[in-house]
Amino acid sequence: MSLHKTPLHDFHVDHGGQMVEYAGWEMPMKYTGIIPETQQVRSSGGLFDVSHMGRVEIKGLHARRLLERTCTRRINGMQDGRCRYTLICNERGGVKDDALIYRHDDDDYLMVCNGANREKIVSHLEAVAAEREYKVQINDKTLKTSMIAAQGPKVRELISGVSKEIPSLKRYQFTTKNLVVVKLLVSRTGYTGEDGVEVILPAGMTGMAMKLLTKDVDLKSDDAVMKPAGLGARDTLRIEAGMPLHGHARDEDPSALTAGLGFAMALDKTEEADGATFIGQEALLKEQEAGGPPRMLAGLELEGKRTPRQGMPIEDSTGAVVGTVTSGCSSPTLGKPIAMAMVDTAHTEPGTELVVDLGRAKAAATVVPLPFYKAPK
Repeated sequence: MSLHKTPLHDFHVDHGGQMVEYAGWEMPMKYTGIIPETQQVRSSGGLFDVSHMGRVEIKGLHARRLLERTCTRRINGMQDGRCRYTLICNERGGVKDDALIYRHDDDDYLMVCNGANREKIVSHLEAVAAEREYKVQINDKTLKTSMIAAQGPKVRELISGVSKEIPSLKRYQFTTKNLVVVKLLVSRTGYTGEDGVEVILPAGMTGMAMKLLTKDVDLKSDDAVMKPAGLGARDTLRIEAGMPLHGHARDEDPSALTAGLGFAMALDKTEEADGATFIGQEALLKEQEAGGPPRMLAGLELEGKRTPRQGMPIEDSTGAVVGTVTSGCSSPTLGKPIAMAMVDTAHTEPGTELVVDLGRAKAAATVVPLPFYKAPK
């Protein structure tokens, strides 16, 4: 099956992107290298193509009720122009995906989900809408649009040269901006732990928009304020920021409670107040009442130089396996190996000493709070 190409494909090739297959798309893994791209984002600014992410419009009389039923977060009470992070669960309380919900008004929303799960989530929304006889229109806009993320401490200052309104956005707020003949949806969101924006726009206008957005930046210059960055740096940045990735720290099993994302679950939703309880709510409540999940997501800092990888076993002082690495990297920002891991709840207290089995060797590890890194305010 042929891979999808984003509207920025020629841009990636022109800037030396190393292209790879990812979630059915041809995407840049890196340009100059994962370490320098990570450092560029932390110190100044990086430009990411995230057009592989799913973008699904949900409109109609029962749009909010459909989202209440399918999302763990309370949609009731959201203000127009705001974004809200949520999980989407199955009946067992396992995570089908996580997503950002953008509210235009009470009958007009946008969902941004993971690219690998887009078709599954669209089918899920359609099935729930049909079951409940909700009057909604579900429109997958992914292939008709592109999505660009500009992330880093100098990004908002750079954007102020194009717009006075966008830099004033609050976190998890968005606006619709007309840039000459291009209509942009710009949100103050991201997946790196840095400040920045994400931009959604029509696929056919992407080239023009890129020229306008980068008109004052020579992206190929060694000292550019903003440079292209690939999937490799994005993964390292999100691990440093303690952000779970679907299929690693969350999946259809075990339950959503294991990821430590309690803020994203409104377990007190009711049909009367909110229009619907969410799928999986009953299962999660039962698990919580029974004492919570047996394993939880934890952060680990490792001694030595070797990089922890997904699936590596974690042992306690007796050699018993008490967990598994879900994501790991050698952090360019912290100068040490770090990992996110599912660990037996009894061993998740910060300061707990554990051991990661790296295969040919073992490394001492210490449980630390997440995130590993917080951007200076």
